[in-house]
Amino acid sequence: MPALAPDGLGLKAVTFYPSNADRGIPTHMAIIFLVDPQTGTPLAIMDGRLITEMRTAAVSAAATKLLAAPDTKILAILGSGVQARSHVEALRLVRSFQEIRVWSPNKIHAENFANEIRAGAGSWHRHPADRTLAGSQCHAMAAEEAVRAADVVVTVTSSKTPVLRGAWLKPGCHVNAVGACRPDWRELDDQAMSNVVFVDSREGAMKESGDVILSGVKTYAELGEALAGKVPPRATETTIFKSLGMAVEDIAAAVLVYRSVKATL
Repeated sequence: MPALAPDGLGLKAVTFYPSNADRGIPTHMAIIFLVDPQTGTPLAIMDGRLITEMRTAAVSAAATKLLAAPDTKILAILGSGVQARSHVEALRLVRSFQEIRVWSPNKIHAENFANEIRAGAGSWHRHPADRTLAGSQCHAMAAEEAVRAADVVVTVTSSKTPVLRGAWLKPGCHVNAVGACRPDWRELDDQAMSNVVFVDSREGAMKESGDVILSGVKTYAELGEALAGKVPPRATETTIFKSLGMAVEDIAAAVLVYRSVKATL
């Protein structure tokens, strides 16, 4: 995944092994190679796994900040892996959730994740004084029960068939759809995808997103177009952000890491 940004040039090599979940190790592994965009001079080689985890959630947080109602109170997470954890960490920075609901195809994983959230545990570093998620209640429950009346929904599963039904969605809610990264995989059914759909990249979505391809939906806009004010965000409607990830996000994040480390040397 190569990309050129104003401040950075580089590439990420990423692997995806779903069977790693059974081994207790991450399903996604990555290395980022960063070079000077002016001279091509190599600057750094860094582990890209955590960067991928964090930048994916950060983009969902940007979408949520733009598209979710300001008085959002209930967050539903479908999934219990590393992306579920990073999304709780990131989304709490843009909205104050009073309740977090969790569903996972593995009930034990869902309960363990809910307990971690209640304990204030997470995968990102925090200020020592910040040990809770703003007093949020957190519960593990069935998928439909978790989604009903939720203001923000996040799907971060490895499912190949829909786990989120449009009939469950509260009118005006916002969905960050992060899983189903193959053209024949789905996380959302056709009814869910019939809402206002944003993507990170139209080109990427039409090649890689089963939710977009198989539903036949016409995407409304790229998220960047709405962030730049080129199209109305339509935030009062039910919105879907289909996230696949873009290399430029990795490079932008890697530049931040590089500058932070260099400043300490």
